[in-house]
Amino acid sequence: MIKFVGVAACVVLGLVAISSARKEETLQELVARAEAAKVEQQPDLFMEAAERQHRAALDALKAEHWDEFHAYLNDVAKYSDKAHKAAIASGKKVKNTEIKIRRISTRLKETKMNVGVDDQPAVQAVIDQLEEFRTELLRSMFGGKGNG
Repeated sequence: MIKFVGVAACVVLGLVAISSARKEETLQELVARAEAAKVEQQPDLFMEAAERQHRAALDALKAEHWDEFHAYLNDVAKYSDKAHKAAIASGKKVKNTEIKIRRISTRLKETKMNVGVDDQPAVQAVIDQLEEFRTELLRSMFGGKGNG
């Protein structure tokens, strides 16, 4: 029994070492993979890109790098748009995409309260875009069937 636990621990440590040695995919590689993927796989990949850029925007905000902050915000909207369009086109991952966009939107609403008055409109514009994407996703899930 003790040998088994020791062997299992070694295997787990080996897997951890291998996975940490593997370099993380860059944003450009992730986006290229998303664009080359089947349409039903694109929503998750583009949302991963949007989530990465959201984290990068928060880091830029903390560092007070305003130009980067705004660029990352625009990327969040761009990749969320691609994800929502792919979800609607494929009919796959619609619910998960809506949930992920809602989470980012909620966090951006909190972020808006932590930026200066001059930066709030830019954050609100991205929030508005994300809410529009969510509405379209919800409409694709629930609307149009006998509501006319």
